[in-house]
Amino acid sequence: MTSTWHRDTLSIDQQLALRTAAGNLARQFDGTFGTETIERFLHSSYEEFAGRAVVLNFLPLLAEKFARQRLRALARVEGRSDDGRPVVLFLCTHNAGRSQMALGFFTHLAGDDAIAWSGGSEPGTAVNPAAVAAMAERGIDISGEYPKPWTDEIVRAADAVITMGCGDACPVFPGRRYEEWDLDDPAGLTVDDVRPIRDEIERRVRALLAELVPAPR
Repeated sequence: MTSTWHRDTLSIDQQLALRTAAGNLARQFDGTFGTETIERFLHSSYEEFAGRAVVLNFLPLLAEKFARQRLRALARVEGRSDDGRPVVLFLCTHNAGRSQMALGFFTHLAGDDAIAWSGGSEPGTAVNPAAVAAMAERGIDISGEYPKPWTDEIVRAADAVITMGCGDACPVFPGRRYEEWDLDDPAGLTVDDVRPIRDEIERRVRALLAELVPAPR
């Protein structure tokens, strides 16, 4: 795959990692998107994380994962790929606590029956460790997740958008189902304090899932 994108500030290792990421995405989206689109999404995803990354070595991997999600969303929006499964987008301010716990419950409970993504209006640098610990008590590991923004194609690809405290910053597109969940922000709270928030999120996710995928669980 011939790269059309260059950035002088990247180390040799990062350039190599991004070329590898571009190759992975090209194989996955072969026949759906061309090189230019894939590289544009990969490198714009890299830019999304570059300004607030704590560990630079992980940037290419994060960019690849986010670009993959965005390309899947774009394929759905443009009618290039749609398997019919409902898509839910959970949004909060920092994408570090509430929306990550909701994503964890939804993904765990839905399995392959539905798709969930998450994002934040002001993404943090890491998922809240108290939220990670509280979810681990439910047997759900969200330690591998990372705060990320939302993009137009991700919002437009969602059937339902669940907002949790991002206010006017939350995006609104016609034709989407919107719900505002009024929940406390786990930022700065202990695990003991987070447990009631976690349990309320689980209750709401189960109710949402029962509507979107009506089947015994």
